[in-house]
Amino acid sequence: MHTKKIGKNLYQVELDTGGIKQLICSYIIAGPKPMLVEAGPTNSVPNLLSGIQELGIAPQAIEYVAVTHIHLDHGGGAGTLLKHLPNAKVLVHPRGAPHMIDPERLWPSSQAVLGFVSEIFGKPEPVSKDRVVSLTEGTFELGAGGKLSVLETVGHASHNLSFFESFNGGVFPGDAAGTFLPDCGVVVPTTPPPFHLEAALASLDKLIALNPTVLYFSHFGIADNAVERLKAYKVQLQLWADIAEAGVKAGLSLEQIRDNIVAQDPVMTQISDYVKAHQIYKKTVLENCVRGFIEYAKTKQSKPQS
Repeated sequence: MHTKKIGKNLYQVELDTGGIKQLICSYIIAGPKPMLVEAGPTNSVPNLLSGIQELGIAPQAIEYVAVTHIHLDHGGGAGTLLKHLPNAKVLVHPRGAPHMIDPERLWPSSQAVLGFVSEIFGKPEPVSKDRVVSLTEGTFELGAGGKLSVLETVGHASHNLSFFESFNGGVFPGDAAGTFLPDCGVVVPTTPPPFHLEAALASLDKLIALNPTVLYFSHFGIADNAVERLKAYKVQLQLWADIAEAGVKAGLSLEQIRDNIVAQDPVMTQISDYVKAHQIYKKTVLENCVRGFIEYAKTKQSKPQS
């Protein structure tokens, strides 16, 4: 079984990407107007389709696939997925829509950032222009009194959306709220370059203002104490930024700044062995996300002071 019920009309689908558990999940909002949240990567589409079948949902009944952003692990599989969902359209940020329609530039840039991880996710296929709905806000009826609201939450990426569902009062933040490690019960930053701290913090304030009950992380799964986690993530992002800025000013290497982050962030100190041993997170968290803060710090320091 790929699916499990996590709330009213809501199911989580373990995508089992590359055979790695608890890495990426999609969500199915069931009911009169079923909707998917996150297409996931191309190589995981068969597992997502299996989850839809497990729930007895007819592929033609799905009207929308809500994609938080176009990175391979969230929206990369949309083109492949829509071949099996004849009536579905993709909801995506306007900045991401062109790359959904023509992913030829997205693939090499993803390979450059992700390295071997991009091959685990798979190459994206294009989505027909007439099946792309670009938006930064809006509300969609789910039937049975349920609604899905869209809000722009940039920072992690310039094209990140979050979705609030009214059945349970939960939020799908994409990567705006970090990566949740269910085995450890903690959140770690998701901040690959180009990362924009101020925008990310403002997006977290938007999510906090919703007063959500739970967070539905794409990486990975449902987490309670939503507002407390969002507030703690703001503090963690600022801490990483401060460490990176001090490191850049002192001329430290990426490895030295990374080690300082692990030593000074209580969360990272707690789970450093877990992350270092993880096939994916040792690349994404300990290299790409640290690099995002270093590039942010360099850009900030290069700006003239007013």
